Amino acid sequence: MKKCVIIGSGLGGLSCGCILAKNGYEVTVLEQGLQAGGCLQCFRRGDAVFDTGMHYIGSADRGQVLHTILHYLGICDDIRLERLDPTGYDVISFRGEQYLLANGRENFVDSLARHFPKNRDELLRYCDLIEQVAASSPMHTLNKAADIETFSKYQTVSVGEVIDNVVSDHTLRQVLAGISPLYAGEKDVTPFYAHALIADFYNQSSFRIVGGSSTLTDAMVGVIRSNGGRVLTRRKVERIECNSTGATAVITSDGECFPADVVVSAIHPANTVGLVDSHLLRPAYRRRLEHARNTTSAFTLYLKFLKNKVKYLNHNMFYYRGDTVWGCQKYDDAAWPKFMLYMHFCHKEHPEYAETAEVLTYMDYRETEQWAGTRIGQRGESYGLFKKMKAERLLDALEQEMPGIRDDIEEYYTSTPLTWRDYTGVPEGAMYGTAKDVNLVGAGCISPRTNIPNLLLAGQCVTLHGMLGVLAGSLMTCSELLTTDVLFSQLRNGI
Repeated sequence: MKKCVIIGSGLGGLSCGCILAKNGYEVTVLEQGLQAGGCLQCFRRGDAVFDTGMHYIGSADRGQVLHTILHYLGICDDIRLERLDPTGYDVISFRGEQYLLANGRENFVDSLARHFPKNRDELLRYCDLIEQVAASSPMHTLNKAADIETFSKYQTVSVGEVIDNVVSDHTLRQVLAGISPLYAGEKDVTPFYAHALIADFYNQSSFRIVGGSSTLTDAMVGVIRSNGGRVLTRRKVERIECNSTGATAVITSDGECFPADVVVSAIHPANTVGLVDSHLLRPAYRRRLEHARNTTSAFTLYLKFLKNKVKYLNHNMFYYRGDTVWGCQKYDDAAWPKFMLYMHFCHKEHPEYAETAEVLTYMDYRETEQWAGTRIGQRGESYGLFKKMKAERLLDALEQEMPGIRDDIEEYYTSTPLTWRDYTGVPEGAMYGTAKDVNLVGAGCISPRTNIPNLLLAGQCVTLHGMLGVLAGSLMTCSELLTTDVLFSQLRNGI
C-alpha cells in the first residue's frame, strides 16, 4: 500500500482521503486544529449551534452531480437534507423590492419575468449560457467529453461583461448578479464561469444540511477510518521533507515524522510552498503562489434567538443597501455594510421556528490588522470593543430590513477576518482563497500538480471554492494518481 499523507482536514482534504483510502492508499490526514472539518466545522455556544463556512448546498437530488459524488464518497446515508423553497431558495432584496430565484430553468425565468416581462427572452438566453458553461466543465458534470473550448472561453470573459451583454435592464442585471457574495465576485475581474457554475449548482436544487455541515466531516472521517486510514488532530505540519526526486515525509511541529509516497496538501497554496525547502520547487512557481491575490474576508454575526420567536425561513436573504450589487468589498466606514447575507440554521427536520441565524457581510482584513500578531482569546479589550461596534452597526442595518428582529435575539457572537485566518489558515482570512481573475492565464486557477512530482494540491484554490467546486478539485487531484478513466468509471458505477 502506498502511503498518502494529506495536510488539512477541510472538505478538500477529507474528500481526497475518502477517494484514496477506498482505492487502496494508506491515508493519514493531519489537522493542526482541535477538530477536523475546516470550514465544515460547526461550533456551539451553550445549546446554540452555528455553521462556519458551508451554509447550504445544491444539486443534491438523486441523479444530480452532488448526489452522485456524495454517494461515491460513501456518505449519502449519513447526512440529512432539508430542501429550501423551490419557488425562491435565494431572495435578492434590492432597492426595496424582493426577487425570488426559483429552482429549475422554467420556474427561474417565470419568477423573474413577473417583474421583468419585457426581458423574458434575455432571461432565457442567460439560462442558456449558465447551462452551456456549467456543462462544459468535466469535473462539474462528471462528463469526460465536456466542451473544454467553451469552458476556456468563459475563463477570459468577466461576469459583468456577460450579464451586461445579455441583459438590457439595469435592475435585472443587479438581481442576476445578486448571488456574487457566494464567490466574492468582482464585476470586471471574476470570470463568468465562476458565476455560471455556482448559479447552476443551486438552481438544480437547494438544501440545508440538518444539524449542520459538521455531519459531513463525521461521515468522511468515518469512511477514511473504515478503510484503514487515520485522521489526526493537533498535528501542525512544520515541513514537507524532500530528496532529490520528490517528497518523502511530512514532519509535524512536535517532531513526529510521517513517511509518504504521496503528499496531498489541502491548505492554501502559499502556505504549502512555505513548508517546502527544495530545489524541485522552482522560484517562479513559488513566487506565483506566494503572491497570488486572495478574495476578501468577512465579518459574521451569529444570532441566538429567544425560543419560539422567529419563524424558520427555508430560503436565504441577500440584502443590498445601494444602487448596485457590485463593489461591496470596497467601502468607507459610513457605507458599511453595503450588503448582508442572512441565513437560518436547520437544527432539525421541518423546523417551525429558527434557533439560530447568521448574518454575513464583507470586511477588509486591514480593519483588523492592528491585532494581527495576537491569538484567539488574547486580543485585548480594544478588539472586543471593535467587534461590538461592528456587530451593533450590522444589527442596525438588519433591523431596517427586518423590523423587530432585535427584540427576538437572546445573544449574539461574532467572527472577523482574524477568526477566519486563525481557524482556516488562509492568508488574511480570505473567504474563498485565491481570487479568480480574467486578466490572468487560466483565470488564475491553480493546478493540482506542483513542480514536485508526488506533491499535489487540493482544496478551494484548485478549480473553484464551495461544495461542488472543492469536490471537483478533489476529483482532479485524485485523477493524477488514479487516472480520470478510473475515477469516472467508479463514479458511474457507484463504486
